[in-house]
Amino acid sequence: MNNPCSTPHSGYHWDGSEQRFFEGWYYRVTLPDCGQGFGFMYSIDDPIGGKSHSGGAAQILGVNDEYLYRTFPEVNTFQAHHSQLALSHWGRSRFSTESQGMREGYQATATLNRGYICDRATQQFCQWDYTIEPIDGWGNRHSPQQATAGWLSFLPIFDPGWQVLMAHGRATGWINWAGKQYEFRQVPAYSEKNWGRSFPKKWFWLNCNSFREEADLSLTAVGGIRELFGFSEAVGLIGLHYQGKLYQFTRDNSQLSWHIQPWGNWKMQAYNQDFIINLLGTTKQPGNYVRVPTVNGLQFNCRDTLQGNIVLELRQKSGKLVLKANSDLGGLEVGGSPWQQPWVKTEI
Repeated sequence: MNNPCSTPHSGYHWDGSEQRFFEGWYYRVTLPDCGQGFGFMYSIDDPIGGKSHSGGAAQILGVNDEYLYRTFPEVNTFQAHHSQLALSHWGRSRFSTESQGMREGYQATATLNRGYICDRATQQFCQWDYTIEPIDGWGNRHSPQQATAGWLSFLPIFDPGWQVLMAHGRATGWINWAGKQYEFRQVPAYSEKNWGRSFPKKWFWLNCNSFREEADLSLTAVGGIRELFGFSEAVGLIGLHYQGKLYQFTRDNSQLSWHIQPWGNWKMQAYNQDFIINLLGTTKQPGNYVRVPTVNGLQFNCRDTLQGNIVLELRQKSGKLVLKANSDLGGLEVGGSPWQQPWVKTEI
């Protein structure tokens, strides 16, 4: 199916070189009726050539932030399209009394996400199959879509690369989590990807497209320390898709600041010549740790919850309120080396 909001960087980036390289994809669905969310994380590390650090893997953050993980060491069976969003990685069949010959792995495109993985030690499993109707990529609706990190992201000078593939969409299908079936229709869906040699040394992330007051609203906000020509720099971004328009706050057009606790509290603000945006993310949930690429392969170096509280406020520079929205189904994340103190950044 043709994706009407296809973004730059939707295709697979690996060029066949022998240098260390990873690429990861993230799909999310939110189920407002039952207060749950699912995050599907797929990755490939050094596919085919060179020394394999992690091979392939699928991870799921599921019901009440429970975690499921499965590796696929046969990296030569990974497939991905170089000009559009389409990837798959299927492992060997799993034989058991419950599901004879069920094949483990996944297949994902801009309009589809399906798969099955099982933890051999605990027999915990997840099977999923849902279609996706893209609504917003990264940019104004029905307009050419943008690279999330700007035009410089087309050059190999930033590490890692990052792209929101679909800021907002609708998913229909089902997820079976440990034997409990979740069927859904037209629920919020989101996807993004990253690629490069390693994750940032330090980062945070806020994401939500399931707000109580507004159905046509999606937020993605990040801050991180990335490499640039061998040097490190702190960068941040807030992207708000609201009723078909992208409100984007970056250091090129705005002043950004944040105050992020090691866990539990995320405060971020940005302003430019037209608008002021304030974000507050909080959680009393412990969340869970997921694996991310490091020089030593996939490691537990990232803490997430999909049941965070997010308050968003957008005002005109004059002070007039444009939008205020709340959610208790937000994605909140911190990553990198364990933090001991709050991360405070002003006016970058």
